[in-house]
Amino acid sequence: MADLQKKFRFREFRVYKEVRKFAKELKDFSKKKFPSYEQFSLLSQLWRALDSVILNIAEGSDRGTDKDFALFLNRSHTSLNEVVSCLDIAVDCKYIEELEREPFLVKAADLADQLTAFRRKLLSAPAK
Repeated sequence: MADLQKKFRFREFRVYKEVRKFAKELKDFSKKKFPSYEQFSLLSQLWRALDSVILNIAEGSDRGTDKDFALFLNRSHTSLNEVVSCLDIAVDCKYIEELEREPFLVKAADLADQLTAFRRKLLSAPAK
């Protein structure tokens, strides 16, 4: 088991765990709230962006240098920005209410802060 933790170290990162939880909650919510005709449009885009936040953390964690990993954390952050934009569009299209969006924005802001802090730490004191 310890060997698996070492091989897939990203699974131990707090931000990775929290992004997974956020993605599940938002996917469950959007599945119920978005109209079926958005399944292959905005809903699909939202879900791909959510997956990208998670996947960039995982992919970047095994890069050769901390500078490379920091680049992937930045990509993860930009995908999180895309998630927020999808939520804005959903409000504009009246798929969800502003009050329904708010808790997801608060959580997204917290995740953005975590990604930024992690990235800065990697860049300020690279281990490799």
